[in-house]
Amino acid sequence: MSNAFVYDAVRTPFGRFDGALSKERPDDLAAAVLSALAERTPGLDTGQVDEVVLGLANGAGEDNRNVGRMAVLLAGYPVTVPGSTINRLCGSGLDAVMSASRQIETGDASIVVAGGVESMTRAPWVLPKPDRAFPARDVTAVSTTLGWRLVNPRMPKEWTVSLGEANEQLQEEFGISRERQDAFAERSHRLAHAAWEAGFYDDLTVPVGDLTRDESIRADTSPEKLAKLKPSFRPDGTITAGNASPLNDGASAVLVAGESAGLGQDPVARIAGRAAAALEPQRFGYAPVEAANRALERAGITWSDVGAVELNEAFAVQSVACVDAWKIDQEIVNTRGGAIAIGHPLGASGGRILGTLAKVLREDGHRWGVAAICIGVGQGLAVVLENVS
Repeated sequence: MSNAFVYDAVRTPFGRFDGALSKERPDDLAAAVLSALAERTPGLDTGQVDEVVLGLANGAGEDNRNVGRMAVLLAGYPVTVPGSTINRLCGSGLDAVMSASRQIETGDASIVVAGGVESMTRAPWVLPKPDRAFPARDVTAVSTTLGWRLVNPRMPKEWTVSLGEANEQLQEEFGISRERQDAFAERSHRLAHAAWEAGFYDDLTVPVGDLTRDESIRADTSPEKLAKLKPSFRPDGTITAGNASPLNDGASAVLVAGESAGLGQDPVARIAGRAAAALEPQRFGYAPVEAANRALERAGITWSDVGAVELNEAFAVQSVACVDAWKIDQEIVNTRGGAIAIGHPLGASGGRILGTLAKVLREDGHRWGVAAICIGVGQGLAVVLENVS
């Protein structure tokens, strides 16, 4: 089997909900990163791209169901380039890269563009289709922005609690204090701001309109300010708007190819291991633990070999729980900030953390790194990268 390599990664800055990217359609956001990837890779003939695979959590609106194919057409790639869309909720973008790597390794493809997109601002409201015409009852429009909707009544109630309530339960299970969560959140903002100031993200992002930086980062936050925020899900809870990821818009793209792709440039990282894991839906925040452990085993290494971790910060509590379970130093995790500060546009986050990890490995001189993400309804994904730059 061939090896699959990451050659490049790019994303938009992530916009706030109803913020700077709110007028940008998701298919246009996806097209923007596909175009940018082609422009910054002189050796890439887009006609030679075997597949474009994009992740997306919502597909009921302007995403037009198969946003991968839509983005191919809007980005000006030849009409002969196929495009598909993967939906594994928050893990969709990382799943797309994993799918791309399998195509490369099995010889089904030589060059694949993967990544993801989400406009949480523009996610539509949906109505259930009535069983018959003209029902004599009211029908409620349901937001598709985040979480469960139109829940099957056969689902056990404990599975279908809100994402926030699920993580309050995780907090109870592991005894992770509000103070630890707020400290983790403050660190995310501080490191993300410092990384932007140092120019780390300059070559990982492409501006969209007037937005040149991630819009949710709060450089002036502090544990004291975070401590004043009210709990969001329980009156006596620990999770607030400050120690959870916000709602965001954005897109990401990763160029995945084999050694003989003929791109005229060297790869930056090898995809050395990957894995999925699942558990009870309400414990979804803890699912990256087993996913990462499996990915490391498949890569033939252990946590003692890992120099950097990019863990998507859906909530501070689940991030801390995962780091504790892995028994690793928190200082190697999200060293350039995480989703609590940068944002979490669902389908785009997997491409973001993988691209960030590849650059962290290169800049900091580490050989091995792990990208991991939790997924609603009880799943987790992880990818191991080997620095080859």
